[in-house]
Amino acid sequence: MSRLQRDVHPMPLFIKKELAGRGLMPAYRSRPAYQQNDYIGWITRAKLEATRQKRLAQMLDELDLGNVYMNMAWRPRG
Repeated sequence: MSRLQRDVHPMPLFIKKELAGRGLMPAYRSRPAYQQNDYIGWITRAKLEATRQKRLAQMLDELDLGNVYMNMAWRPRG
């Protein structure tokens, strides 16, 4: 049985700084690995800097809210 494999995206320094600066690193780290990876890939794939910044802001806002993932309702397990 094969499983879908996603590319693993390393976290760029600009994202790390924003997460730390807003105190959201714990919220980010508490998300499932696929969400962490999806956010990083989604942000870094943007061709324009303005788009990267818009996506970064969305991720930060969603982490701050805690119950949203990629504009969809999300509930942590537990």
